[in-house]
Amino acid sequence: MILTPADCQIVEAAIEKAEKTFSGEIRVHVDHTCLPDVRDSAAKVFARLGMHKTALRNGVLFYIAEADRKFAVLGDAGINCHVTQQFWDEVLATMSDYFIRGEFASGLCRGIHLCAEKLRLYFPPTDESSANNELPNEVSFGENANQ
Repeated sequence: MILTPADCQIVEAAIEKAEKTFSGEIRVHVDHTCLPDVRDSAAKVFARLGMHKTALRNGVLFYIAEADRKFAVLGDAGINCHVTQQFWDEVLATMSDYFIRGEFASGLCRGIHLCAEKLRLYFPPTDESSANNELPNEVSFGENANQ
């Protein structure tokens, strides 16, 4: 398993901390396998998790397909109005450095931090966003992710 229960707690704490610094929502999802284009699988999960329903369209999904050794980071439309593909590529490259060493929780935490750091420029926290967590912070798993 790519993330142990203890790793999940670390990642969930990183999500909670990040969401205090900007008004967006972050989710992490792990599947066992994915479609040939990992972004297609990530987009399906993004929709299934309701990430497109945030008020400012400022959700970010960190998606990992464990057995296929692929991952993606997707931002919603509100975010993509402000950041370029180069930003997402830099986040992916940073995470990849950790993943190569088998440090999946650390890589996710670093990616989450990089996103929050950038996105607070465009989506600063508000009293309402601090009080209203629109999406759960728990790491989610596909049906076959733990096989």
